[in-house]
Amino acid sequence: MSAIALQARIARVRIGERDLLSDIALSIPQGRWTAIVGPNGAGKSTLLRAIAGLQRCDGETRLAGRPLANWPARERARQLAWMGQQETGADDLTALDVVLLGRLPHRPWLAPPTSADHAAAKQAMDATQSWAWRERRLGSLSGGERQRVLLARALAVQAPLTLMDEPLAHLDPPHQAEWMALVRARVAAGHAIVSVLHELHLALQADHLVLMADGRILHSGAPADPAMHDALRRVFGPSLRIVQLEGRWVALPL
Repeated sequence: MSAIALQARIARVRIGERDLLSDIALSIPQGRWTAIVGPNGAGKSTLLRAIAGLQRCDGETRLAGRPLANWPARERARQLAWMGQQETGADDLTALDVVLLGRLPHRPWLAPPTSADHAAAKQAMDATQSWAWRERRLGSLSGGERQRVLLARALAVQAPLTLMDEPLAHLDPPHQAEWMALVRARVAAGHAIVSVLHELHLALQADHLVLMADGRILHSGAPADPAMHDALRRVFGPSLRIVQLEGRWVALPL
């Protein structure tokens, strides 16, 4: 059985008069890829932000068995990498400088990047095929190019756990396939990956699937589990067909 990379128990996340999350119990296995799926407004992104410590909540998250709040900020940043959606504020930086931001937890305050930092950044940009535009400003990149740079920044942290919110936004199918290959390589190296995905056909390739609706986790388990397929049809509608093609589970409309 896999070790637990992160465990969360969240009674609720409330903003204004609305509960965005309720009664959450979540365990993320180490060395596995976990995909979080659900309809729009299900609370997927809110859950990811809550377990990353970016969203206040009533509850507790434990990272590697230790309460998230007890981790020193720099040490926590080396253990948990974050890739959000539609991030702004770095448009004037070059792509390389953005990726090097992922190395900040590894060096003293105000210290310049080391040769190890540059090597990690290049490795991450090579992996996401973004090295060619390393000198371009982030704001000049297309949506897909920008997404690949932000992915490289998260990979450059070299954290045991990486959280990604809609990492496939703006990526065409070939680059989506490359993203999956990257995820598989990280998992094979013992890392844990958690991704919020709208692409159900790709989420079904994950090791562990978490299905959400109305701010709650309705089901979690293996994508091949018939109980998971039943739960997916309850949430997305009875017209959803889940079939196995060439050894992979795919979701098809009737």
